Order: sequence, then structure tokens, then C-alpha cells
Amino acid sequence: MTYSKQSLLLGLGLFLLTVKVLAQEDVPKLEGTVGLQEVLDYALVQSPSIRQAQIDEQIGDREIKANIAGWYPQITASAAGAYNIKLQTSAIGDQLITFGQPYNSNVLLQVDQSLFNRDQLFASRTSKYYRNQLEEVIENAKINTVVDVTKAFYDILLSEEELKIIDENLQRLEKQYKDARTRYETGLVDKTDYQRAFITLTNSKSSRNRVMNSFDAKYSYLKQLIGHPDSLDFEITFDVKGAVEDIAQDAADPLMLENRVEYRLMQTQQSLNEIQTAYEKWNYLPQLSAYYRYNWMYFNQNFSDLYNQSYPTSAVGLNLSIPIFQGGKRVHRVKAAELQVERGKIDLENLTNQINTQYDAALASYNSSLYEWEIIRENMEMAENVYDIIKMQYDEGVKAYVDLVVAETDLQTAQINHINAFYQVLLSKLDLDQALGTINY
Repeated sequence: MTYSKQSLLLGLGLFLLTVKVLAQEDVPKLEGTVGLQEVLDYALVQSPSIRQAQIDEQIGDREIKANIAGWYPQITASAAGAYNIKLQTSAIGDQLITFGQPYNSNVLLQVDQSLFNRDQLFASRTSKYYRNQLEEVIENAKINTVVDVTKAFYDILLSEEELKIIDENLQRLEKQYKDARTRYETGLVDKTDYQRAFITLTNSKSSRNRVMNSFDAKYSYLKQLIGHPDSLDFEITFDVKGAVEDIAQDAADPLMLENRVEYRLMQTQQSLNEIQTAYEKWNYLPQLSAYYRYNWMYFNQNFSDLYNQSYPTSAVGLNLSIPIFQGGKRVHRVKAAELQVERGKIDLENLTNQINTQYDAALASYNSSLYEWEIIRENMEMAENVYDIIKMQYDEGVKAYVDLVVAETDLQTAQINHINAFYQVLLSKLDLDQALGTINY
């Protein structure tokens, strides 16, 4: 018995372990070095906001189908039973006659078919618009995900490029520090040169440490956006040279309101508002339905014999309901629906102005960022030339070390400003594409 229990527990443990391993294998993940498109492809499948929108679409589709189902025949069955403690007695002439039986029961089958019903008409006419609305909500979630993920991706790349600049400068600073110390030890210069070199080197190492410590948080945020397991790691890569060439070829497209999913969403809502107005007017129309009933009736003196014999009845007919007066409720509801349509027109006008303003601001920001990047790039090239000249002059003993430190600081600042300006152009272009409604996913 003990051996059987041990075998059972071992088998159960192996089964649970296998299920856990298979579950882990089913979890999609990014591995190794991945580019922006791979991250976006992953996000479009695993992003929590997109998955939530897709589930909302399924819920909405079920609700639409449930509302439309009222056009189909509605079949119900019911049953009842009773024990009549006191039977009804009536006087007929000079005689008292008792009606009924102590035990009775019935089973009713009823079929109802709606022929004309305003609720069902409303459900049928609005189903297409609600489905469009659900699809547009998913599209909006995808666009927002692409924008947020791309910005988080760029933020990591910016830190990586900054780290490369710092590492390149560290190599120069370490060499300068060693050269300055050697010169001091040989009596060529005083100790202030190598002390300045040490201070500059230490500050640069501090900057590197700050950038390095930011990576974990930035990768965690990116994983959160795309729905990636935080315990699994990957690294990102980006073709900076290719991005520079693409920027040079970019040209602003004309603004088309229909490209903006927010505008289409509001148009869909306005269509629903107009249908809602018609729906409220349908309150004046009658409602018509057909029915069929079949009722099995049972009654007997004895409960044990109650269901031995049935006495069925059946009927088919129409139900017509005509609204006559409801205290003015219909008039007020129609007016409220019409006012909602008027408000929807104002909302569309306001959204149009907002989109135009957003586009103008995004276009201005993009042009400004592009111009600033070109100027800063020229400054960086000039700073590189200045540094090379001062470094050569310092090696020849013409310039003081403080001039070299200033040139080094100016060069690093120019390089970091350049990479910041470049990524600002990328972000501005992303904002411009979003304003134009041309985000690809």
C-alpha cells in the first residue's frame, strides 16, 4: 500500500512538472538581440492593452448577437401544480355544485415570434456600427501601443548611444590622465594637470555609472508595455545610419482627418446618435408579435393518478400593443436624442480643430528638431576639429592642460547634444506620424 502511494505521488509530481514545463514553453519571448520591428510585432500580439481591447471586442460581439437574437423564435416551457384545500362551490338553481379536483397540474409550451419591435429594429440597425466601433477601438489601442513602445525603445537606444560616447571619452581621458601623471613625475608640469585629469576622469566614470544604472528600469518599462516576462532578457539594436538616411528622405504628408482613428470613432458614435433619435421616434409605433401555446392540463381526485390522463389545450394568436399616452415621456426622449446629435456635431468640430492644432504643433516641432539637429551636428564636427587641434598643441607644449580639458568637455557635450537632437528628431517624426494618422502596425 505504501509503495502504491509513493508511486502515485511520484507520477503526480512528474505530471505537474511536465505541465509546468510545457506552460513555460508556450510563453512567447524575445531572445538575443532584437530590432524595433521585432519588438513591435511582439507587442501587437502580447501587449496587455491590445489583448484587453480584443477581449472587449469579443464581449461586444456576443452582446450584439444576444440583442439580435430577439428576432428568432423564443421558446419557453413552464410547469405548475397545486393541491386545492377547499374547492370552489357555486349555487346553480337550488343546488350547490362543487367545481374542480383536489389535485391539478399543467405543463405549458409557448413559442413567441416578434414581428415588429422597435428594440429589435434598433439592435439590427446599430449592429454594424457597434462592430465598427469595436474594431476602431482595437486599432486605436494598436496605434497607442506602437507609439509608446517605440518611444520606450528610443529611450533605451539614447542611453546606449550616450554610453558609447562616454566610453570613447573615457579611453581618451584615461590616456590623458596617464600622460599628465607621467609628465608630472618627470618634472615637465606641475601636479594640477594630472589632478584636473583625475577629476575629469572621475566625473566621466560617474556619468557612465548613472547611465548604466538606468538600463534595468528602462528595459522593465519596455517589457511592461509589450507584455514580455520580466524574468526573460533580451537586447535591442537599431540601424542609426539607416534612420539618418530615412530622415533625409522624409516629407510631410497632407493631413486627412479620415486617417485619424479618433475621428472615425466619433463619426461612428454620431451615426449611433442619429439612429438613437430614430429609435426614440419609433416609440409611437405599435409592437406586434405572434404566439403559439400548447398546455397539458392534469387534474384528479388522487395524487397518484394525477398524470394518468391529460386534457390539452392549444392556441395560436397575435399580440398588438399600441402606445397611446405616456405623460409626454416620448416627446422628451426624442428631443434629448436630437440634442445629443447636435452635441455630436459640436464634438466633431472640436475634434477637427484639435487634430489640426496637433498636426500644426507636430509639424512645427519636427521641422524645428530637424533644423536643430543639423546645426548641432555641425557644432559636433567643429568640436571634434577643435579638440584634435588643441590636443596636438598640448602634446607639443603650446597649449595648457586646462585648454585640453575645456576642449574635451566641449566635445563630449557636443556629442551628447548631437545624439539627443537626433533622437528628438525621431520622436518628433513619430508624433507627426501619429498626428497624420499614418502610424504603421
